Amino acid sequence: MKLKSLLPLIPAALVIGAMMFPSGCANTTSAPTGGPKDTIPPVIVKLSPLPGTVNVPVHNASIRFTFNEYVKIKDANAIYLSPPQEKKPKAVIRGKSVVVTFEEDLLPNTTYTLDLTGAIQDNNEGNLYPGYTLAFSTGDQLDTMCVTGLVQDCNTLMPLKGATVLLYKDHADSAIFLHRPDAAVRTDDWGFFSLRNIQDTLYRVYALKDLNNNNMYDPETESVGFLDSLFRPVRVINDTLYEFKKFDMKDTSLCLARKTEMEISVFREPPSKQMIVKKERVGLRTGYLTFMAPNAVIHDMRIKGLPREKLISQFNPQRDSLELWVNDQRKMPDTLQLQIRYDKTDTAGVTKPTDETVRLVLDKKLKAELNKSSSSRERSHEDTLCLYTAKADPTTVEQYGFEMEFKYPIVEDGWDSLLLRSVNPRQQEALVSFTLIKDSTNLRKFRVMPDEPFQKGYDYILRIPHRRFRDINGFYNDSSLVKVTLPDEEKFGSIRLELSGVHNKYIIDLLNEKRDKIIRSFIVTEDGPVVFPYLKNGNYCIRLTEDRNRNNMVDTGNLLEHRQPEKVQFFKVDDQFLIKVLERAEMIWTLDMEELFR
Repeated sequence: MKLKSLLPLIPAALVIGAMMFPSGCANTTSAPTGGPKDTIPPVIVKLSPLPGTVNVPVHNASIRFTFNEYVKIKDANAIYLSPPQEKKPKAVIRGKSVVVTFEEDLLPNTTYTLDLTGAIQDNNEGNLYPGYTLAFSTGDQLDTMCVTGLVQDCNTLMPLKGATVLLYKDHADSAIFLHRPDAAVRTDDWGFFSLRNIQDTLYRVYALKDLNNNNMYDPETESVGFLDSLFRPVRVINDTLYEFKKFDMKDTSLCLARKTEMEISVFREPPSKQMIVKKERVGLRTGYLTFMAPNAVIHDMRIKGLPREKLISQFNPQRDSLELWVNDQRKMPDTLQLQIRYDKTDTAGVTKPTDETVRLVLDKKLKAELNKSSSSRERSHEDTLCLYTAKADPTTVEQYGFEMEFKYPIVEDGWDSLLLRSVNPRQQEALVSFTLIKDSTNLRKFRVMPDEPFQKGYDYILRIPHRRFRDINGFYNDSSLVKVTLPDEEKFGSIRLELSGVHNKYIIDLLNEKRDKIIRSFIVTEDGPVVFPYLKNGNYCIRLTEDRNRNNMVDTGNLLEHRQPEKVQFFKVDDQFLIKVLERAEMIWTLDMEELFR
């Protein structure tokens, strides 16, 4: 009986010990020693109620954190209660204390955690309090299980800071839309989360970028991720668990040493409703439509007063944006009326064929610019040309060839008039046969690819003659020459991947260091080499995507269909994402795709 009566004092002793010896506790961070006083963060010297307190009243409950100095609230949203309530906790400063109250009653027989990470700083120097998580219960016992994990972006695998992880005992698909979770926590700077004092039961686990901080999923604006199967915690929380310590987020080695029990990839799923959300007239004969959801279905479309064949249209690869051009030389009105029949979602949530008239109006600014360009006095030479760009990048010409893109669709072409010549180091010229490749996603873009491999030391010159192409405006092209030579290999490095185990279709992307820009891309369907030549000094990443539906795109997931986004992996060297490329460095690796995506 004596031992039982002392049990409530154990959590208090642990907290007091943590305050005195912070390096050994799960809920504090070691304060710097021996340095200037103004770099030391505040320290909690008193808590009420104590950690682990049970039978906390559900009405008018409050939590008081008393510090060793005067503090202020840096971020009220960082004071996070789990399970969350509809109204956020309210925090006020009273002397050296932060007092947290609740705007609504607590639930009975429920274990709560209140987290202060990133919320408090000292009043004078702004030193941030590293954080503390207080656990208490409105029942007669405390839940004791815990879980850790990582939340990342599905395309870049970059950790997501500030994502919300939600655990539901309700396993219905609709739970995340309808009510708040039974436990929740936010990720730190490394996308890592540690959720303590949860119940020993089965959970459905989600993660989301909770933009409006309501702890529920709003599919029109937010990104989401989910665990494929139900989860039951297996670890019991204790103050010796490394993953539950509060670390300085700048301490990379300590933060990366934390182990995770799950990884959740967050994606933006396509909207469930379909309708036209934006329309714009961007030229005399040009406009575009934007749809709410991808894969828009159009049954019929025409410009009022013009034959159907006079309208040229092109979807983007996701089929959620449509470019429009009018192939007619007559004077265009200020308003084009687009009559369209497409699959639209009505107010009852039913998607069905719907007739709609879309007005594409010239605004005043665009009309003034067009009038100026049509005036004989103001018109420049460029205003009367079929405009295009022609280029060849020496570092990618072997993969992409010469690229031509017209500003407007062409209605007359003279591809057989193009001349491609090579000039060898002895200045001997020769005609080069080539193949014309139409871009599958852009009807205004073409590639000219020599039928034989490019030779080192040779110049290649593409001549585009005058007046061989006419666009929808009735204008002809000007002539141009494009010259390219393969680069000096000594100034560049290269990456070569020898792929095996290719039993599916894969998209191989070379990305920049931040993983937010595709530099080069390959589609792979069989074993063999993938080569990235002529790379400048710098850091690169290689992203590999399993293209399960073989549509040459990285597809997102769907929550209600329990479909994860297409699986993405990054090629690692010595367990690092970044690949350092140096001049004259030829880097060769073998990669088993089957093993990587197993």
